[in-house]
Amino acid sequence: MTATETQRAIPALYMRGGTSKGVFFLPGDLPPDPAVRDRVLQRVVGSPDPYEKQIDGLGGATSSTSKVVIVGPSGRQDCDVDYWFGQVAIGQPMIDWSGNCGNLSAAVGPFAIHRGLVRPAGDGMAEVRIWQANLGKKIVAHVPVRGGQVQELGDFELDGVTFPAAEVRLEFLDPGGGDGPDGAMFPTGNTADDLTIPGVGEIRATLVDAGNPTVFVPASALGLAGTELQSDVNGNAGVLARAEAIRAHAAVAMGLAPDAAHATTHRQHTPKLAFAAPPAAYTASSGRAVGTDDIDLNVRIFSMGKLHHAMTGTGAVAIAAAAAVPGTVLADLLGGARDGLRFGHPSGTLKVGAQARCQDGRWSVALVAMSRSARRLMDGVVLVPPWRD
Repeated sequence: MTATETQRAIPALYMRGGTSKGVFFLPGDLPPDPAVRDRVLQRVVGSPDPYEKQIDGLGGATSSTSKVVIVGPSGRQDCDVDYWFGQVAIGQPMIDWSGNCGNLSAAVGPFAIHRGLVRPAGDGMAEVRIWQANLGKKIVAHVPVRGGQVQELGDFELDGVTFPAAEVRLEFLDPGGGDGPDGAMFPTGNTADDLTIPGVGEIRATLVDAGNPTVFVPASALGLAGTELQSDVNGNAGVLARAEAIRAHAAVAMGLAPDAAHATTHRQHTPKLAFAAPPAAYTASSGRAVGTDDIDLNVRIFSMGKLHHAMTGTGAVAIAAAAAVPGTVLADLLGGARDGLRFGHPSGTLKVGAQARCQDGRWSVALVAMSRSARRLMDGVVLVPPWRD
């Protein structure tokens, strides 16, 4: 690179979806070589950054804001668009394409309409059929439109997002299974397992593949109450190390990594680790009081080694799926399986529902539904130093 070379401009939309935000692209605007593409996308968000601030990019120095999305026309007759999600590591030169972002899934339908991939007519709810290419799963987004354009503003409030916006309803179809060796929603064949974790001990856990591969443990397994906020956890090196040890060894048990060291080094985005506890009152990060009667369960989730500030969208899918099946860690904490619940997270509460079924002793979930919101933050181009194709 020489001093006379100029930056290259790439068309992009910077969008919030749910409690996350990321940079959205059309496939044709990015380098075709995946290795080159990933280096360019890392540069867009400002990674890898040893300072872990992403000052020289669009990332926000958290797992919720260091994300990229690619959306293009679908090659499937039953879908309108194909959607790829990349979780960009902040301090390492890596993009993890192993899972989905349920929050940014809420922005995929609006992006498709904004970019003319889907052209709704009139007013009402536009149905956008999305193929989640990372996981090979279908999502249906119901996007409010007016005059054929996305209606972004509204009065729908989502805990973890400061301002109200228009509601986007999401349906995750048959979200269970697909990533493990045999595609089962419970990769070990059990609704709960007793895992022996070196340096930690024996842990009761539910290993479920729904939304994203997710590991549920009782909060007590981490020495926690289940009412914690980010400030209570993310500065505690002992808790974070214990959580990563459980997550990494569970990845091996799920058939997602050959060993725990590989899971820690190369598969940081999935599986997620979540911990749960019976309902208890706490004060959310917004200052709002959440009462015991407001929720059925408290659940927190880790993302890229840190406690998430709210709840990942795919974590909510996994919660709904696991809660609907008898014998899981969540169902036991609830006192029995539920097809719908409201749970508490660090930023407030969220309601989810699932339709579970059992055939020949094998559990699956037909649908998980939830509501999020999405909004464009910037429409234009991102500028990056020139690259070699």
